[in-house]
Amino acid sequence: MTTPFPVAGRAADRAARKPHLAVVGATGAVGSVLLGLLSERADVWGEIRLLASSRSAGRKLTVRGEEVEVLALGEEAFDGIDVAVFDVPDEVAAQWAPIATAKGAVVVDNSAAFRLDADVPLVVPEVNGHAARVRPRGIVANPNCTTLSMIVALGALHAEYGLSELVVSSYQAVSGAGKDGVDTLRSQLAAVSGTELGTTPGDVRRAMGDTLGPFPAPVALNVVPWAGSLKEDGWSSEELKVRDESRKILGLPGLRVSATCVRVPVITTHSLTVHARFENEVTVAGAHEILASAPGVVVCDDPAQGEFPTPADVVGTDPTWVGRVRRSLDDPRALELFVCGDNLRKGAALNAVQIAEVVAAEMAG
Repeated sequence: MTTPFPVAGRAADRAARKPHLAVVGATGAVGSVLLGLLSERADVWGEIRLLASSRSAGRKLTVRGEEVEVLALGEEAFDGIDVAVFDVPDEVAAQWAPIATAKGAVVVDNSAAFRLDADVPLVVPEVNGHAARVRPRGIVANPNCTTLSMIVALGALHAEYGLSELVVSSYQAVSGAGKDGVDTLRSQLAAVSGTELGTTPGDVRRAMGDTLGPFPAPVALNVVPWAGSLKEDGWSSEELKVRDESRKILGLPGLRVSATCVRVPVITTHSLTVHARFENEVTVAGAHEILASAPGVVVCDDPAQGEFPTPADVVGTDPTWVGRVRRSLDDPRALELFVCGDNLRKGAALNAVQIAEVVAAEMAG
Protein backbone atom coordinates (compact mmCIF):
# COMPACT_ATOMS: atom_id res chain seq x y z
CA MET A 1 0.00 0.00 0.00
CA THR A 2 1.20 3.51 -0.75
CA THR A 3 2.08 5.87 2.10
CA PRO A 4 -1.05 7.74 3.30
CA PHE A 5 -1.25 11.42 2.42
CA PRO A 6 -2.07 13.90 5.21
CA VAL A 7 -5.18 16.05 4.84
CA ALA A 8 -3.06 19.21 4.97
CA GLY A 9 -1.85 20.16 1.53
CA ARG A 10 -4.38 17.82 -0.09
CA ALA A 11 -5.29 20.23 -2.91
CA ALA A 12 -1.67 20.66 -4.02
CA ASP A 13 -1.09 16.93 -3.74
CA ARG A 14 -4.12 16.14 -5.89
CA ALA A 15 -2.77 18.25 -8.71
CA ALA A 16 0.26 15.95 -8.94
CA ARG A 17 -1.51 12.56 -8.90
CA LYS A 18 -4.66 10.65 -9.62
CA PRO A 19 -7.19 10.73 -6.77
CA HIS A 20 -7.17 7.88 -4.27
CA LEU A 21 -10.32 5.79 -3.85
CA ALA A 22 -11.63 3.77 -0.91
CA VAL A 23 -14.31 1.12 -1.38
CA VAL A 24 -16.11 0.56 1.92
CA GLY A 25 -17.96 -2.74 1.97
CA ALA A 26 -15.71 -4.21 -0.70
CA THR A 27 -16.53 -7.83 0.15
CA GLY A 28 -20.31 -7.55 -0.30
CA ALA A 29 -22.38 -8.41 -3.38
CA VAL A 30 -22.43 -4.84 -4.69
CA GLY A 31 -18.81 -4.33 -3.67
CA SER A 32 -17.77 -7.30 -5.80
CA VAL A 33 -19.57 -5.85 -8.83
CA LEU A 34 -18.02 -2.46 -8.14
CA LEU A 35 -14.49 -3.91 -8.14
CA GLY A 36 -15.18 -5.56 -11.47
CA LEU A 37 -16.36 -2.24 -12.91
CA LEU A 38 -13.19 -0.51 -11.72
CA SER A 39 -11.22 -3.03 -13.74
CA GLU A 40 -13.37 -2.52 -16.85
CA ARG A 41 -13.66 1.27 -16.96
CA ALA A 42 -11.14 4.02 -17.68
CA ASP A 43 -8.38 4.05 -15.05
CA VAL A 44 -8.86 7.40 -13.32
CA TRP A 45 -7.71 6.28 -9.86
CA GLY A 46 -4.40 6.15 -8.07
CA GLU A 47 -4.49 3.89 -5.05
CA ILE A 48 -7.66 1.84 -4.56
CA ARG A 49 -8.06 0.91 -0.89
CA LEU A 50 -10.50 -1.84 0.11
CA LEU A 51 -12.25 -1.60 3.48
CA ALA A 52 -14.67 -3.90 5.26
CA SER A 53 -15.56 -5.14 8.72
CA SER A 54 -12.88 -6.69 10.90
CA ARG A 55 -14.31 -10.12 10.01
CA SER A 56 -13.27 -9.64 6.39
CA ALA A 57 -9.94 -7.91 7.03
CA GLY A 58 -7.02 -9.78 5.56
CA ARG A 59 -8.89 -11.20 2.59
CA LYS A 60 -7.38 -10.49 -0.81
CA LEU A 61 -9.47 -9.33 -3.74
CA THR A 62 -8.49 -8.65 -7.33
CA VAL A 63 -8.69 -5.05 -8.55
CA ARG A 64 -7.33 -3.94 -11.92
CA GLY A 65 -5.59 -7.29 -12.24
CA GLU A 66 -3.77 -7.07 -8.90
CA GLU A 67 -4.47 -8.62 -5.52
CA VAL A 68 -5.30 -6.06 -2.83
CA GLU A 69 -5.64 -6.86 0.85
CA VAL A 70 -8.85 -5.83 2.57
CA LEU A 71 -8.32 -3.53 5.56
CA ALA A 72 -10.53 -3.18 8.62
CA LEU A 73 -12.76 -0.12 8.67
CA GLY A 74 -11.25 2.51 10.96
CA GLU A 75 -10.49 6.23 11.05
CA GLU A 76 -6.91 5.82 9.87
CA ALA A 77 -8.10 3.86 6.83
CA PHE A 78 -9.30 7.13 5.28
CA ASP A 79 -5.95 8.91 5.53
CA GLY A 80 -5.04 10.23 2.09
CA ILE A 81 -8.33 9.11 0.51
CA ASP A 82 -9.99 11.56 -1.88
CA VAL A 83 -13.21 9.67 -2.69
CA ALA A 84 -14.84 6.94 -0.60
CA VAL A 85 -17.63 4.80 -2.03
CA PHE A 86 -19.76 3.24 0.72
CA ASP A 87 -21.85 0.11 0.24
CA VAL A 88 -22.77 -0.73 3.83
CA PRO A 89 -25.95 -0.80 5.97
CA ASP A 90 -27.60 2.53 6.76
CA GLU A 91 -26.38 2.65 10.35
CA VAL A 92 -22.78 1.97 9.33
CA ALA A 93 -22.88 4.68 6.69
CA ALA A 94 -24.43 7.14 9.14
CA GLN A 95 -21.56 6.54 11.56
CA TRP A 96 -18.59 6.38 9.18
CA ALA A 97 -19.40 8.71 6.28
CA PRO A 98 -18.92 11.85 8.44
CA ILE A 99 -15.61 10.42 9.66
CA ALA A 100 -14.45 9.96 6.06
CA THR A 101 -15.47 13.50 5.11
CA ALA A 102 -13.69 14.88 8.18
CA LYS A 103 -10.56 13.19 6.82
CA GLY A 104 -10.98 15.12 3.56
CA ALA A 105 -12.72 12.51 1.40
CA VAL A 106 -15.85 13.01 -0.69
CA VAL A 107 -18.27 10.19 0.17
CA VAL A 108 -20.49 8.48 -2.40
CA ASP A 109 -23.01 6.57 -0.30
CA ASN A 110 -25.17 3.71 -1.54
CA SER A 111 -27.27 3.42 1.63
CA ALA A 112 -30.52 5.21 2.46
CA ALA A 113 -28.90 7.15 5.32
CA PHE A 114 -28.51 10.45 3.48
CA ARG A 115 -30.69 10.24 0.37
CA LEU A 116 -33.37 12.64 1.56
CA ASP A 117 -31.02 14.99 3.43
CA ALA A 118 -31.47 18.47 1.94
CA ASP A 119 -27.70 19.04 2.12
CA VAL A 120 -26.86 15.81 0.26
CA PRO A 121 -27.42 15.64 -3.51
CA LEU A 122 -29.10 12.49 -4.85
CA VAL A 123 -27.41 11.91 -8.18
CA VAL A 124 -27.88 9.96 -11.40
CA PRO A 125 -25.15 11.24 -13.73
CA GLU A 126 -27.23 10.87 -16.92
CA VAL A 127 -30.07 12.91 -15.35
CA ASN A 128 -28.64 15.41 -12.84
CA GLY A 129 -24.89 14.92 -12.79
CA HIS A 130 -24.36 18.65 -12.14
CA ALA A 131 -25.91 18.19 -8.68
CA ALA A 132 -22.83 16.26 -7.51
CA ARG A 133 -20.81 19.50 -7.46
CA VAL A 134 -22.87 21.02 -4.63
CA ARG A 135 -22.37 18.89 -1.53
CA PRO A 136 -22.44 20.89 1.73
CA ARG A 137 -21.80 17.78 3.84
CA GLY A 138 -19.19 16.32 1.51
CA ILE A 139 -21.54 13.43 0.70
CA VAL A 140 -23.28 12.43 -2.54
CA ALA A 141 -26.07 9.86 -2.26
CA ASN A 142 -26.73 6.98 -4.64
CA PRO A 143 -30.46 6.25 -5.22
CA ASN A 144 -32.21 3.00 -4.42
CA CYS A 145 -31.90 0.21 -6.99
CA THR A 146 -35.62 0.28 -7.83
CA THR A 147 -35.56 3.99 -8.61
CA LEU A 148 -32.35 3.59 -10.62
CA SER A 149 -33.89 0.83 -12.74
CA MET A 150 -36.27 3.35 -14.33
CA ILE A 151 -35.11 6.92 -13.68
CA VAL A 152 -32.61 7.26 -16.55
CA ALA A 153 -35.36 6.58 -19.09
CA LEU A 154 -37.87 8.77 -17.27
CA GLY A 155 -35.36 11.60 -16.97
CA ALA A 156 -34.90 11.65 -20.74
CA LEU A 157 -38.67 11.70 -21.34
CA HIS A 158 -39.19 14.34 -18.66
CA ALA A 159 -36.68 16.67 -20.30
CA GLU A 160 -38.80 16.66 -23.47
CA TYR A 161 -42.38 16.30 -22.27
CA GLY A 162 -42.47 17.40 -18.61
CA LEU A 163 -43.41 14.59 -16.24
CA SER A 164 -46.50 15.24 -14.09
CA GLU A 165 -47.57 11.85 -12.71
CA LEU A 166 -46.04 8.41 -12.22
CA VAL A 167 -47.71 5.09 -11.42
CA VAL A 168 -45.37 2.09 -11.25
CA SER A 169 -45.32 -1.54 -10.23
CA SER A 170 -41.93 -3.09 -9.60
CA TYR A 171 -40.93 -6.73 -10.02
CA GLN A 172 -37.84 -6.91 -7.83
CA ALA A 173 -35.12 -9.54 -7.92
CA VAL A 174 -34.18 -11.34 -4.71
CA SER A 175 -30.60 -10.01 -4.84
CA GLY A 176 -32.11 -6.69 -3.79
CA ALA A 177 -32.38 -8.34 -0.36
CA GLY A 178 -28.68 -9.24 -0.41
CA LYS A 179 -26.97 -12.61 -0.29
CA ASP A 180 -29.59 -13.91 2.12
CA GLY A 181 -32.26 -13.23 -0.49
CA VAL A 182 -30.37 -15.12 -3.18
CA ASP A 183 -29.60 -18.04 -0.87
CA THR A 184 -33.25 -18.20 0.19
CA LEU A 185 -34.56 -18.42 -3.37
CA ARG A 186 -32.06 -21.12 -4.25
CA SER A 187 -32.93 -23.20 -1.19
CA GLN A 188 -36.65 -22.79 -1.89
CA LEU A 189 -36.24 -23.87 -5.51
CA ALA A 190 -34.31 -26.94 -4.36
CA ALA A 191 -37.05 -27.73 -1.84
CA VAL A 192 -39.84 -27.71 -4.42
CA SER A 193 -37.90 -29.38 -7.25
CA GLY A 194 -39.73 -32.48 -8.39
CA THR A 195 -42.67 -31.81 -6.05
CA GLU A 196 -46.18 -31.66 -7.48
CA LEU A 197 -47.55 -28.31 -6.41
CA GLY A 198 -50.44 -26.01 -7.04
CA THR A 199 -53.46 -28.12 -6.20
CA THR A 200 -54.28 -26.79 -2.74
CA PRO A 201 -53.46 -23.62 -0.78
CA GLY A 202 -50.23 -23.90 1.15
CA ASP A 203 -48.55 -26.49 -1.10
CA VAL A 204 -45.51 -24.32 -1.64
CA ARG A 205 -45.18 -23.34 2.02
CA ARG A 206 -45.37 -26.92 3.19
CA ALA A 207 -42.78 -28.11 0.68
CA MET A 208 -40.35 -25.38 1.66
CA GLY A 209 -40.67 -25.70 5.39
CA ASP A 210 -38.89 -22.98 7.35
CA THR A 211 -36.99 -21.33 4.49
CA LEU A 212 -38.62 -17.91 4.11
CA GLY A 213 -35.38 -16.03 4.82
CA PRO A 214 -35.85 -12.25 4.50
CA PHE A 215 -39.22 -12.57 2.74
CA PRO A 216 -42.69 -12.68 4.34
CA ALA A 217 -43.89 -15.45 1.99
CA PRO A 218 -42.37 -18.02 -0.38
CA VAL A 219 -40.78 -16.34 -3.39
CA ALA A 220 -40.06 -19.50 -5.42
CA LEU A 221 -42.97 -20.28 -7.78
CA ASN A 222 -44.68 -17.23 -6.33
CA VAL A 223 -44.81 -13.44 -6.30
CA VAL A 224 -44.79 -11.48 -3.05
CA PRO A 225 -46.45 -8.03 -3.07
CA TRP A 226 -44.07 -6.64 -0.51
CA ALA A 227 -40.53 -5.26 -0.39
CA GLY A 228 -39.03 -3.22 2.41
CA SER A 229 -40.42 -2.39 5.82
CA LEU A 230 -43.88 -1.24 6.90
CA LYS A 231 -44.50 2.49 6.92
CA GLU A 232 -47.51 4.70 7.60
CA ASP A 233 -50.88 3.87 5.99
CA GLY A 234 -49.73 0.48 4.73
CA TRP A 235 -47.01 1.70 2.36
CA SER A 236 -43.65 -0.04 2.28
CA SER A 237 -40.30 1.69 2.57
CA GLU A 238 -39.40 0.61 -0.98
CA GLU A 239 -42.56 2.21 -2.35
CA LEU A 240 -41.92 5.48 -0.55
CA LYS A 241 -38.33 5.50 -1.82
CA VAL A 242 -39.60 5.38 -5.41
CA ARG A 243 -41.77 8.43 -4.74
CA ASP A 244 -39.35 10.51 -2.69
CA GLU A 245 -36.22 9.75 -4.71
CA SER A 246 -37.90 10.35 -8.08
CA ARG A 247 -39.08 13.74 -6.86
CA LYS A 248 -35.62 14.73 -5.66
CA ILE A 249 -33.65 13.50 -8.68
CA LEU A 250 -35.98 15.14 -11.19
CA GLY A 251 -36.40 18.32 -9.14
CA LEU A 252 -40.18 17.82 -8.97
CA PRO A 253 -41.17 18.05 -5.28
CA GLY A 254 -44.89 17.93 -6.14
CA LEU A 255 -44.72 15.00 -8.56
CA ARG A 256 -47.66 12.63 -8.05
CA VAL A 257 -46.23 9.12 -7.59
CA SER A 258 -47.83 5.82 -6.67
CA ALA A 259 -45.80 2.61 -6.45
CA THR A 260 -46.46 -1.04 -5.65
CA CYS A 261 -43.32 -3.11 -5.06
CA VAL A 262 -43.40 -6.86 -5.70
CA ARG A 263 -40.69 -9.47 -5.08
CA VAL A 264 -40.37 -12.09 -7.83
CA PRO A 265 -38.31 -15.31 -8.24
CA VAL A 266 -35.50 -13.69 -10.23
CA ILE A 267 -31.90 -13.61 -8.99
CA THR A 268 -30.77 -10.30 -10.47
CA THR A 269 -32.44 -7.46 -12.45
CA HIS A 270 -35.43 -5.41 -11.41
CA SER A 271 -38.30 -4.76 -13.81
CA LEU A 272 -41.06 -2.17 -13.66
CA THR A 273 -44.28 -1.35 -15.44
CA VAL A 274 -44.53 2.42 -15.74
CA HIS A 275 -47.50 4.68 -16.41
CA ALA A 276 -46.03 8.14 -16.96
CA ARG A 277 -48.23 11.18 -17.56
CA PHE A 278 -46.72 14.36 -18.97
CA GLU A 279 -47.59 18.03 -19.35
CA ASN A 280 -47.47 17.76 -23.13
CA GLU A 281 -48.91 15.33 -25.65
CA VAL A 282 -46.70 12.34 -26.41
CA THR A 283 -46.22 9.94 -29.29
CA VAL A 284 -44.64 6.50 -29.41
CA ALA A 285 -42.39 7.55 -32.27
CA GLY A 286 -41.24 10.59 -30.33
CA ALA A 287 -40.61 8.55 -27.21
CA HIS A 288 -38.62 5.98 -29.18
CA GLU A 289 -36.46 8.72 -30.68
CA ILE A 290 -35.78 10.32 -27.29
CA LEU A 291 -35.00 7.03 -25.56
CA ALA A 292 -32.83 5.71 -28.39
CA SER A 293 -30.58 8.77 -28.15
CA ALA A 294 -30.50 8.94 -24.35
CA PRO A 295 -27.21 7.92 -22.68
CA GLY A 296 -27.58 4.73 -20.67
CA VAL A 297 -30.80 3.57 -22.35
CA VAL A 298 -31.43 0.72 -24.80
CA VAL A 299 -34.76 0.45 -26.63
CA CYS A 300 -35.91 -3.12 -27.27
CA ASP A 301 -39.45 -2.80 -28.53
CA ASP A 302 -40.89 -5.00 -31.26
CA PRO A 303 -43.56 -7.23 -29.71
CA ALA A 304 -44.50 -8.66 -33.12
CA GLN A 305 -41.04 -10.24 -33.20
CA GLY A 306 -41.06 -11.13 -29.51
CA GLU A 307 -38.62 -8.32 -28.72
CA PHE A 308 -38.98 -6.71 -25.31
CA PRO A 309 -36.63 -6.64 -22.32
CA THR A 310 -36.69 -9.35 -19.67
CA PRO A 311 -34.34 -9.91 -16.71
CA ALA A 312 -32.77 -12.85 -18.52
CA ASP A 313 -31.75 -10.50 -21.35
CA VAL A 314 -30.65 -7.58 -19.20
CA VAL A 315 -28.70 -9.16 -16.32
CA GLY A 316 -25.00 -8.31 -16.46
CA THR A 317 -25.51 -5.23 -18.66
CA ASP A 318 -25.22 -1.57 -17.74
CA PRO A 319 -28.09 0.30 -19.46
CA THR A 320 -31.75 0.68 -18.62
CA TRP A 321 -33.68 -1.37 -21.18
CA VAL A 322 -37.09 -0.12 -22.34
CA GLY A 323 -39.84 -1.89 -24.26
CA ARG A 324 -43.62 -2.17 -24.63
CA VAL A 325 -43.83 1.57 -25.28
CA ARG A 326 -47.48 2.51 -25.83
CA ARG A 327 -49.52 5.67 -25.65
CA SER A 328 -52.27 5.34 -23.09
CA LEU A 329 -55.58 4.18 -24.57
CA ASP A 330 -57.49 7.12 -23.14
CA ASP A 331 -54.90 9.84 -22.49
CA PRO A 332 -52.76 11.40 -25.26
CA ARG A 333 -50.36 12.75 -22.63
CA ALA A 334 -49.53 9.39 -21.05
CA LEU A 335 -47.14 6.58 -21.94
CA GLU A 336 -46.99 2.97 -20.78
CA LEU A 337 -43.52 1.39 -20.57
CA PHE A 338 -41.79 -1.76 -19.38
CA VAL A 339 -38.25 -1.22 -18.09
CA CYS A 340 -35.50 -3.52 -16.81
CA GLY A 341 -32.22 -2.73 -15.10
CA ASP A 342 -29.56 -4.85 -13.43
CA ASN A 343 -30.03 -3.91 -9.78
CA LEU A 344 -26.42 -4.72 -8.86
CA ARG A 345 -24.88 -2.75 -11.74
CA LYS A 346 -26.71 0.47 -12.71
CA GLY A 347 -28.99 -0.11 -9.72
CA ALA A 348 -26.08 0.19 -7.31
CA ALA A 349 -22.40 -0.27 -8.21
CA LEU A 350 -22.28 1.39 -11.64
CA ASN A 351 -24.13 4.53 -10.62
CA ALA A 352 -21.84 4.90 -7.59
CA VAL A 353 -18.75 4.50 -9.79
CA GLN A 354 -20.12 7.04 -12.26
CA ILE A 355 -20.68 9.56 -9.46
CA ALA A 356 -17.17 8.91 -8.14
CA GLU A 357 -15.78 9.53 -11.63
CA VAL A 358 -17.66 12.84 -11.83
CA VAL A 359 -16.02 13.87 -8.55
CA ALA A 360 -12.61 12.64 -9.73
CA ALA A 361 -12.90 14.71 -12.92
CA GLU A 362 -13.77 17.76 -10.82
CA MET A 363 -10.68 17.20 -8.69
CA ALA A 364 -8.54 16.93 -11.81
CA GLY A 365 -9.75 20.37 -12.81
